[in-house]
Amino acid sequence: MRTHTGEKPYRCEECSKQFRELGHLKKHMRTHTGEKPYMCEECSKQFSTPGNLKTHMRTHTGEKPYKCEKCSRQFTILGHLKKHMRTHTGEKPYNCEECSRQFSELGSLKKHMRTHTGEKPYRCEECSMQFSTPGNLKTHMRTHTGEKPYRCEECSKQFSLLCNLKTHIWSHTGEKPYKCEKCSWQFSELGSLKRHMRTHTGEKPYRCEECSMQFSQLGNLKKHMRTHIGEKPYKCEKCSRQFSELGSLKRHMRTHTGEKPYRCEECSKQFSRLDQLKRHMETHS
Repeated sequence: MRTHTGEKPYRCEECSKQFRELGHLKKHMRTHTGEKPYMCEECSKQFSTPGNLKTHMRTHTGEKPYKCEKCSRQFTILGHLKKHMRTHTGEKPYNCEECSRQFSELGSLKKHMRTHTGEKPYRCEECSMQFSTPGNLKTHMRTHTGEKPYRCEECSKQFSLLCNLKTHIWSHTGEKPYKCEKCSWQFSELGSLKRHMRTHTGEKPYRCEECSMQFSQLGNLKKHMRTHIGEKPYKCEKCSRQFSELGSLKRHMRTHTGEKPYRCEECSKQFSRLDQLKRHMETHS
């Protein structure tokens, strides 16, 4: 009758929660005491309720009693089926109070809330960096362990991130999914498209702190910095001359090899440098 009257005579002395039946109170008390009287005979894991043990046993038996009527996928837990059904219905019952974004799972909402709160509860024990999700921490740990679990089946190159493997695969397939809307150039990487777009916008986000020159690419700024510090990391193995840019070393090497890759289309004369060819072309015009 208590289901009709709403009477809950059994009260938890720890948290004041009330229950209709004594058995429900006893179950609840285990959340405070940590008692887990139900043990799995397969792996000795312990549980606070027989229902949790029963659900766990399915990991050993492979039983999946909950079946999706839309796509026939099967699940060991009813809650997992309910979550899955939202992929068919599009239902998103969890609403962010900050920005009104909606989510199909409570866990996804909790993760999203950290973008508002800035909370980063997952800390790297190696360098103390903090992350908002365990997945981000796991990915970061590979910078310490050197683990590269994603392998290219074409060339066996390995990557720490799945997205890096996917991008690399395009170097084999020739796929270039990122297209410039200004000139239709296509790129295999989003970053390459973003860098290219600066040729249209004129944006130069990288500034030299010594002379305030600005550059569209970080690599160009790094090259430029060598003019201030005098660094010349590229050395000629023939005569030991050193250069601040790889391109300068390559041009210099032609003085040793005699290579002349630039040919005049008018008279077939060849040159080791492009600027020499351009000056020569003026003699024809």
